Amino acid sequence: MTARGDEPEPWAPAEHLPTDAQRMGLNRSVPDGALLEFAGSLDSAKRSHRMVAWVLLVVMVAPVLLTVLNLLR
Repeated sequence: MTARGDEPEPWAPAEHLPTDAQRMGLNRSVPDGALLEFAGSLDSAKRSHRMVAWVLLVVMVAPVLLTVLNLLR
């Protein structure tokens, strides 16, 4: 950002964070912001990006499902 913070530097990479996340103070420097930045940069028109999105979904949902199954036993 510039000294006044109104526009990014020309060499800075584009931000893919939603405006809500930016208002909460998330950026690519924090883990949650980095994950949102990565997920926001995926392009649904590309097959490899869709596959990565499915892998991310499985990685995020698997611990929840395993915990629920463990509680039901």
